[in-house]
Amino acid sequence: GRTVGELPDRQATYGKILYKKEFLDDGVLTLYKAPRSFTGENVAEICCHGGVLLTEKVLESALLCGAVPAGAGDFSKRAFLNGKITLSEAEAVIDLINAESEVQLRIAGENSTGALGRRVQEIYEALCRLLASMYAFTDYPDEDLTDLSPKELGAELLNIRKKLENLTAGYRQGHAVMEGLKTVIVGRPNTGKSSLLNGILGKDRAIVSPVAGTTRDTVEEKVRLGGQMLRLCDTAGIRDARDSVEKIGVDRAVAAAERASLSLVVLDGSVPLTGTEERIFALAQQAEHSLLLVNKSDLPRQAELAGLADRFDGVCFVCARTGEGVEQIGRLVQALYPQAVRTDGALLTNTRQAEAVGRALAAVDRAQGALSAALTPDAILTDAEEALAALGELTGKSIREDLVATIFSRFCVGK
Repeated sequence: GRTVGELPDRQATYGKILYKKEFLDDGVLTLYKAPRSFTGENVAEICCHGGVLLTEKVLESALLCGAVPAGAGDFSKRAFLNGKITLSEAEAVIDLINAESEVQLRIAGENSTGALGRRVQEIYEALCRLLASMYAFTDYPDEDLTDLSPKELGAELLNIRKKLENLTAGYRQGHAVMEGLKTVIVGRPNTGKSSLLNGILGKDRAIVSPVAGTTRDTVEEKVRLGGQMLRLCDTAGIRDARDSVEKIGVDRAVAAAERASLSLVVLDGSVPLTGTEERIFALAQQAEHSLLLVNKSDLPRQAELAGLADRFDGVCFVCARTGEGVEQIGRLVQALYPQAVRTDGALLTNTRQAEAVGRALAAVDRAQGALSAALTPDAILTDAEEALAALGELTGKSIREDLVATIFSRFCVGK
C-alpha cells in the first residue's frame, strides 16, 4: 500500500513483486536515497527468488514501469560523474572484479579505497600551491606577493619530480602484478617445452609430439603459480630453421623472450649439451629473472650442468611427462616474486595511468629547465599547468568525455 519513495531509507522491506499488476513473486526491496548510495542517486535493489525465467520477468516488469537497462559500467560511471569516486578508484573496481590472485585483490582493494588518489592528490596540491605563488608574482610583479624564491621554487619542483618518479617506478611492478608476469618457455626443439606447459596448466593446451619442431607458433595461457599470475608463453624450439614456416616460429620465440619478465629455459637432461644452447641462455638472461628447468629427470642424466647454476636465478629438475617438479617451479617463482608487494600505499596499474604520470613528469622536467635557464615566469607556469592537467586526468579532475566512455566500456553490465 506504499510507494517505494515512502519506504524507509537503507532498510530491507518485504513485499510482493507484481508483473502487469498480477502477483509474480515475493521478495525484498532495499532503498538507498540520494546521496547515500554508491552512485549518489536514488537506488533501489530488488531481491527475488532465483531462476532464469523468474529474474527475467522481474527485470521485464521493472522495464515496463520505466526503467532502462544499465550499460557497461553504468553504475561506476554515474558514481564518478556524481563525485562519489575518482577515476582511479573506478578503474580499481574493474581490477577488483578481474583479480585472479590475492596480491591483485589487495592492490585493487587499496586503490578502490583511494590509496592511489591520495598520493596523486598530494602532488596535485603541491603543484597548486606552486602555481598560486607564481600567479601572484606574474599578476602583480611590483607587489612582491610570491613567497617562493627561485631557489625555493627549484627545490619544490625537485620534490614534486621525486614523487612523480616514485609513482612511475611502481608502474612496472603494478602492471606486472595486475596483468600477469610475462613468462616465456624457451629451449631447443624437443626438450619438452609444450609438455611442461601442459603440466603447469593441468590440461592439454599445446600439441605434444616426439617429432622435433612440432610447435611452430607461440601458445599463450594465464596460470596462477607460486602465488603469481603468469602470462605463460610456449614457443617454438630455437635452432637454425629448416624452412620458412619454422623460421617465423623461431623469430616469434625470440621476440617473446625479449619481451618477457621471466624466462623458463627448458633443457633436456637426458642428452649431452651441443653448444647451441648458449644462444638460448643469452636470450633468456635478457629477462629480469630466468630459471633453468632440467627436464626428463626420470631418465639417466647426460647433460653436463657444471657452472650453469650460477647463470640463473634457480635450477629445478622436472619431469614434464609426470608433472614432477612443477611445485618446485612454483616455489622458485614465489621466491623471486614474493606476494608481499611493497606498494607504499598505491601502485599505478594500467597504461593510461602511467602515461598521464609520464606527461606530468615530462612537464615538470621542462619547468625545471626553464627555471635553470632563467626564463620568464610565464614559461615555467605553462609547463607547471601542463603537469597539473596531466595529474587531473589520472583522478578525473580534468578528463575528456570520449576517454571516460572508453574507460567504462571495459566494465561488465551492472557494475
